[in-house]
Amino acid sequence: MQQTASYELTIIVPVYNEEDNLDRVEERLGAFLPHSEARACVLLVNDGSSDHSLEKIRAICQRNSDFYYLSLTHNSGLSTAMKAGFDAAQSEWVGYIDSDLQTDPEDFNLLLPFRREYALVTGIRAQRKDTGFKRVQSKIANGFRRMMTGDKATDTGCPLKVLQTSVAKRIPFFDGMHRFLPALVALEDGQMKELPVRHYPRVAGVSKYHLWNRLVGPFKDCFAYRWMKNRYIKYQIAEASEA
Repeated sequence: MQQTASYELTIIVPVYNEEDNLDRVEERLGAFLPHSEARACVLLVNDGSSDHSLEKIRAICQRNSDFYYLSLTHNSGLSTAMKAGFDAAQSEWVGYIDSDLQTDPEDFNLLLPFRREYALVTGIRAQRKDTGFKRVQSKIANGFRRMMTGDKATDTGCPLKVLQTSVAKRIPFFDGMHRFLPALVALEDGQMKELPVRHYPRVAGVSKYHLWNRLVGPFKDCFAYRWMKNRYIKYQIAEASEA
């Protein structure tokens, strides 16, 4: 998306049936952009919503000069929506935040000072406002993932991240990839930094996560990652003929 080339940071916001949250997305991200540590825009990625999300997204982008959007033909999942955003972005860095706004856009300014040193700067939900059951699920899934990938990430599910776009475009993507960003960045020899960020309860809409995609799905994906890691192609050119 060529419009994003004039910005330093493109904040990608995947949207799936979040019509009740989009007014807050417009308000909170619109308030953040003027004092972002990097000149930033917002890229809303509609993941085949079946409610009125796309209509609201179009209206938001008409009202706000630093908001852009793309819309997928059908619902494909969070990882696909993120990849579509990464592929479209032309800024030097990409950010990611969920449209439920359980993390605070203002906390991008905690991550951005480290963007030049690290390929991935990610939040840690220091005081999570989820239910105890969700926290237990996440703890089990995070522990198993660390054992399988060795990525050392504390809270890979935190929906507040900043990545170098060149790295984001190179890492391999698969369904469920959003849980493995630290491990995937490590495949490209990228360094990661984690910082505590604020976390809030969901105030509108319905969570898209349940036992299968929060716990069982990630277990299966860990084996897929291990398979891919052993076959990952990476090379550097030492010399080439003159053009």
